Amino acid sequence: MLPLNKIREDLKEIRYYYARKEIFDSAIGGIGLNRVLDKVKKYNTAVQNAPPRLYDLYICLYVKNYTQEGLSIELGYTPEYIQMQHKKLLLFLQSYFKSEDERK
Repeated sequence: MLPLNKIREDLKEIRYYYARKEIFDSAIGGIGLNRVLDKVKKYNTAVQNAPPRLYDLYICLYVKNYTQEGLSIELGYTPEYIQMQHKKLLLFLQSYFKSEDERK
């Protein structure tokens, strides 16, 4: 089972990738693909199976680079609600990867 701290680390790298996507994409021809793209694909595949609210949360926090505070303002929710939903996202991903490992 993937520990939650590992999922958090991976999500930070995914957020960084999307924040700097143009730089990464421009370097493909000269340097090649960065390994973070493997994580991006892995997590994007997982989140495709998430409930719509968690899917939306993933996009906003990790693809569009919102902060939890900024997203709470944008959506009109309390920061605590966004934190709770984020915890659900982490647990969903952990469960998804656990069941994926069991299928192998």
